[in-house]
Amino acid sequence: MGAEALLEAVQTLAPQIKERAAETEAARCVPADLAQQLADAGVFRLYVPASLGGLEVDPLTALDVVEALAAADGSTGWTSFILNTSFFTSWLEPTVAKEILSTQPGSGMAGVFSPIGRATPDGDGGGFRLDGRWPFNSGSPHASWFCEGAFVVGDDGQPRTLPGGQPDWRFLFLPAAEVEILDTWHVSGLRGTASHDVAVSGALIPQERTTNPIFRPAPHDGPIFRWPFFSALASLMAAFPLGVARRALDEFATVATTKSRGSGATLADTDAVGLAMARSEAQLRSARAFVIDALGDGWQQALAGDALSTDKRVAIRIAALHAMRTGVEVVNTVFALAGGGALYETSPLQRCWRDIHAGSHHLFFSDDHTARAGRALLGRGGEDWMI
Repeated sequence: MGAEALLEAVQTLAPQIKERAAETEAARCVPADLAQQLADAGVFRLYVPASLGGLEVDPLTALDVVEALAAADGSTGWTSFILNTSFFTSWLEPTVAKEILSTQPGSGMAGVFSPIGRATPDGDGGGFRLDGRWPFNSGSPHASWFCEGAFVVGDDGQPRTLPGGQPDWRFLFLPAAEVEILDTWHVSGLRGTASHDVAVSGALIPQERTTNPIFRPAPHDGPIFRWPFFSALASLMAAFPLGVARRALDEFATVATTKSRGSGATLADTDAVGLAMARSEAQLRSARAFVIDALGDGWQQALAGDALSTDKRVAIRIAALHAMRTGVEVVNTVFALAGGGALYETSPLQRCWRDIHAGSHHLFFSDDHTARAGRALLGRGGEDWMI
């Protein structure tokens, strides 16, 4: 499926996703039939190489896809880009990756790559015994495989280090049957993402089903593999706040033309609301333009056959961070202007407000990661592999 067909499929699904947002929230999970339609469209394998059965789209197309889904429903948009954890298989040997991805063609992969778990070398088979509990596995009921992060521990029980001094941090892949999904996702925002904890106890993971995309190159030569791991991740993360904030502005425009506060005039007839709307629209469009500019520049460099330079990596990271910060400001503005009616569950504005604030709590958007990008701009911090 090409980029045009993919976007057409997403636009066709968007009205149904929008209409069923309350159902998604009530179930605390994207409905199975919607998830299957997204899988069939290739939404969960945007960056997976074509040679492995994926779509291998460019970052601007991926941005458009996730943004459109997040505008239809924040939980569905978030679930969709997180299930693109399937992309991480691209750093495995192709025969191993193909075997994993062929289990359920088109299905997504959930997981948390933070090294929360412990991988203990298994002396008999050369693999690892994985133990741990990982929170925030978005889309977990729809995942055919999981990818969880762990430090490899030595005989002394302490994390091992690699020859270059980096920690021996592995992404370990295991089928859904080997994890226990714990019903922990009882939250306010992104309620429909099924971001449950998962637990693993002593699962045997073969050596060939472990990798680290942060420290190792992928055995593929497509342009996206000239980008470091976090730049590809940023292109997906940036789309979520842009989509939710766009939905909030569109919803408020409808509210403002019908709601009055006793004077007979609607909100849309007041200068204060007009001023706020104009500023919010400018903020959101500017943030989106920054993301498109940063992604486009980086993509041109990759198409030329070059690895992504530090300045372009930093630009992509701060564009994604700025998209979230702007999205929160825009949603806060229109949510407040809409008044008490926005508090009701029937109002999409309250869902936009809850969802974008929940998304802003992701570690990717933290002050720590923002400061990393700022230090890079100031020429401090050396070559930061987290950017």
